[in-house]
Amino acid sequence: MNLETQIQSLVVSSVYGMFSSLLYNIFYFCLYMNNKIIRVIINILFSITIFSLFFFLMLIINKASYHPYFILLYLTGFLIGNKKLKVIRIYPKKKERI
Repeated sequence: MNLETQIQSLVVSSVYGMFSSLLYNIFYFCLYMNNKIIRVIINILFSITIFSLFFFLMLIINKASYHPYFILLYLTGFLIGNKKLKVIRIYPKKKERI
């Protein structure tokens, strides 16, 4: 893999980490609902969608070859984005117990 492709992959990994953090914070309400069955289904679908889109982006850029530093930059981008975008979360209402 040449240097240009590696740099593109690194940038896309970190930016996509921030983008998935944005989606996580937007859909936080749906991911942590009170109904456990719906919550499990939505979490599975969300995870599959996020990682399949990441795989598709890597397939376009560098024929889907992964290196540990791509995953590390994805996680770093996610954590940085999560720290900055936490203010847009909508928390689900908790049921009051009688």
